[in-house]
Amino acid sequence: MNDFRIPLGDVVKEFTSFLLTNVAWLFDTLRGFFSSFYDLIELALAGPPFWVVGLVLVAIAFAAKGWKLALGTALGVTLVVGLGQWDASMESLALVVVAASIAIAVSVPLGIWAARSSTVSVVLRPILDFMQTMPAFVYLIPAILLFRVGIVPGIVATIVFAMAPGARLTELGIRGVDKEVVEAGFAFGASPSRVLRQIQLPLAMPTILAGINQIIMLSLSMVVIAGMVGAGGLGSEVVSALQRVDVGKGFEAGLAVVLLAIYLDRVTGSLGTRKGGVVSSVVALLRPGRGPVSV
Repeated sequence: MNDFRIPLGDVVKEFTSFLLTNVAWLFDTLRGFFSSFYDLIELALAGPPFWVVGLVLVAIAFAAKGWKLALGTALGVTLVVGLGQWDASMESLALVVVAASIAIAVSVPLGIWAARSSTVSVVLRPILDFMQTMPAFVYLIPAILLFRVGIVPGIVATIVFAMAPGARLTELGIRGVDKEVVEAGFAFGASPSRVLRQIQLPLAMPTILAGINQIIMLSLSMVVIAGMVGAGGLGSEVVSALQRVDVGKGFEAGLAVVLLAIYLDRVTGSLGTRKGGVVSSVVALLRPGRGPVSV
């Protein structure tokens, strides 16, 4: 049997040890930021009485998709409270909000950069492939070493796992904008930043919002896995049920995850189906009296 072995794992271990030795301050700073951000969101969701937060969720559902989703949200909130999973659901929702917000803030600008530079696109594509195909459990190992057990490694692993679709779909949406419309903007004297802001982004918005929807859904899919490293929430409830082989408790926590996923999917999905803003943005760009395009 051939004893030849590529010591890639040893290299990764040495690199992790190097990071812990030399830049531990950076990970402590990030840990404090993520923890504070999570505590703030968790306080806003779990601090008020459940009916206050429930009314806010119902109002958001009504504004996003009408009375049917609002009614479904009200029934879902009632069911989650009745199952005793409200606090755990709010902890999980806080994790999703924090991780998805950071993932969106990083991935959308990356997608815009990749759409404007073929070199960045070529470099970024294999990195995103790696991030999206690597098993989610693998991310937890270095996250625990670098950020210690708790909510923070769960947030970090969720960010890395979820951000790829946002960058991909942002780049795809901007590259898919009709080139003739973009060329018309440049022909009227608009700067590249103005064309991006008033033509490309509005036209690509449905695709970008689809990417944001995917980020949120992937973040929610990490809830149970994050529960294995002490992240709490519904993931902790599922892990506890698995350890005790408690079918009833596991089903209740799983049902709460499903209801939360349906709500987030319907609300964020409705944003990508709305029309408006595209024609008015192009008209505003070409309208007389707007900087370099005035006549």
